[in-house]
Amino acid sequence: MDATHRDIRTIDDVLTLLDGLFPVGADRWTEGGAAWWDGFYADRDRPVPFFVAKPDENLLSYVERGLLPAGGRVLDLGCGPGRNALHLASAGFHVTGVDLSPTAVAWAEERAAATGAENVRFLCADAFTAALDGPYDLIYDSGCFHHLPPHRRVSYLALLDRALAPGGHLALTAFAAGEGGMGSELPDAEFYRRGGLQGGLAYTDTALRALFADPAGAGLTEIELRRMRAQDADSPAFGESFLWTGLFRRP
Repeated sequence: MDATHRDIRTIDDVLTLLDGLFPVGADRWTEGGAAWWDGFYADRDRPVPFFVAKPDENLLSYVERGLLPAGGRVLDLGCGPGRNALHLASAGFHVTGVDLSPTAVAWAEERAAATGAENVRFLCADAFTAALDGPYDLIYDSGCFHHLPPHRRVSYLALLDRALAPGGHLALTAFAAGEGGMGSELPDAEFYRRGGLQGGLAYTDTALRALFADPAGAGLTEIELRRMRAQDADSPAFGESFLWTGLFRRP
């Protein structure tokens, strides 16, 4: 072992070191993790509910109720094949979708071309390090947050701080802890002991409020926090009750 390699000097160095404690796969969003997600999106016929080209039911509700400023600028984190980004673009928003997976981004671009969508673009990038052209009136996250290891909450809150416009909204879905929930309820430290996220982190509503609405977290104002409403296969929206949906506003 070479003891001269003492190169941890910044917070980013620490975060990168901690990233390396997790195996290449769904738990990673670095270059190796992108390859895992490429494999996940490669088979478009897989029976994955959110492969269907329809938006989240909570997002549909926010738009229909006028909770989001019409025509605003949107960042769709972990956009996958673009189902939410394309819905927002069709509603008049100006959308940037970002995802680590080239396969997912290519699929989203195909969908955009097939529908003639305007006001939308897709980037294959790490949202934490990419030069995004914010600030954004809405940051939308459908299932990205719960795949982040605990230390990357620091990066997530920093992204909100620099990219979310004053008066802008954060909307997200995340695995729900408790009855009927999904994801792992292990304590944060245990994920590092096991070297994996066990499929994703489950959150309570109290934990989400502490992260996003508490002044010690993002300091946002809670507009709505509830379980996602399950949807039938013929519904125009996607919905699974094992997810939280949250809408928060920056002062």
